[in-house]
Amino acid sequence: MIPLKSLEKTSREMEAKRALGITMLILSAFLGTIGFRLSTPAIAFYTRDILKASMLSLSLVSVSFILARAFSALFSGILLEKGKKFLYLGAFAMAGNALIVHLYPLTTNWIQVVGIKIANGFLNGISWPTAQFAIASASPDKIRARVTTIYFFLASVASLLGNYAYAYLADLTLKVQMLIVSFFYLLTTLSMFLAYYFLYAYVTPKRKERKGEKLPLDPGKILAITSLIAIITAFSSGEITYVYVSEALGIEKGMTAKLLGWISFTATALSYLTSWKADVGMVKEMVSLISILSAISPLLASIKAPVTVFLGVFLALFSSQSFRPISRKVLVSYHRSSLAIGSLNAVQNLSTFVGGLFFGLAYGFGEIHFLTTINLGLASFLPFSIVLIIMGRYIGRDENEES
Repeated sequence: MIPLKSLEKTSREMEAKRALGITMLILSAFLGTIGFRLSTPAIAFYTRDILKASMLSLSLVSVSFILARAFSALFSGILLEKGKKFLYLGAFAMAGNALIVHLYPLTTNWIQVVGIKIANGFLNGISWPTAQFAIASASPDKIRARVTTIYFFLASVASLLGNYAYAYLADLTLKVQMLIVSFFYLLTTLSMFLAYYFLYAYVTPKRKERKGEKLPLDPGKILAITSLIAIITAFSSGEITYVYVSEALGIEKGMTAKLLGWISFTATALSYLTSWKADVGMVKEMVSLISILSAISPLLASIKAPVTVFLGVFLALFSSQSFRPISRKVLVSYHRSSLAIGSLNAVQNLSTFVGGLFFGLAYGFGEIHFLTTINLGLASFLPFSIVLIIMGRYIGRDENEES
């Protein structure tokens, strides 16, 4: 018979191992996002200013990355069901990112940038959904949404630092900028390897379905809302965001990166409140609120004044950042959790692709001038916003009826 003290010691050691693994994954989100956020404006302004790409071409640069990430996210979810050993593939994919970013300075036209972005997107679609699944799966259920929010919050802190880093490195060559990006991706790779080693025993990609199993929201509803939020908030992510804000408000590149970094940081910090509410049983109410805030974000950003543009971007980032941990909290309880989260990432990325491409095309509609200047590209998201508001109100009403 094993002594009680020995069992308690073993339990403490396992919990310490789990905590260390979660910490390493959060660290990987921090390091990887610094690299990504440094590279995004660098590539955006290089493609626009040096390669003379149009806004539509620039939107294709952004959405090509997103489309590739969508397909590989689904692939990674299916692969994880075959065995937990494929967790380590996420770290190998991040190492691939560290290598291919050195190709960007060699490009001579925007089509070549698209090609590299596709490769980047494919690798990111393996690395980040794997990390998100691992941290959600390994975290205790009662604090799962909040732990996942901390993961995204540290990524947001890194986003701020990455934008600031670009502001100070903007005058360097793209080659030097990509060397720094590659260094951060290599650190991220190491952190991921260690995290998966510590969390291996806590990750369950697939389990038998329990009789009477019920989730707070049907997975189909989660995917539908994910799709609409991603389409509507696509204008707030990627290269096109930096260029739109800079050109709409006449702000120089470095200042644009700093301001967007602070907005992203604040939005993610405040998203902890919605995660806390979801953890204490208010999942549907939070989803309803997030849907409404998301719906109005592009309409506000279409009004070309500093207050409305930045408020629109803030609401878009806040709603997407708030919904991410809540959706993963719900789906990790599903019996095929790795596939569910892989599908969620795929739908999110495909929808962001649609939204980004739609914005790039609609940008050509120009502007109207009535009391103020309105960008018709963003105003064109109105039909999607109406559908999302209806869905959000329906979920909120459904919550009240069940209670």
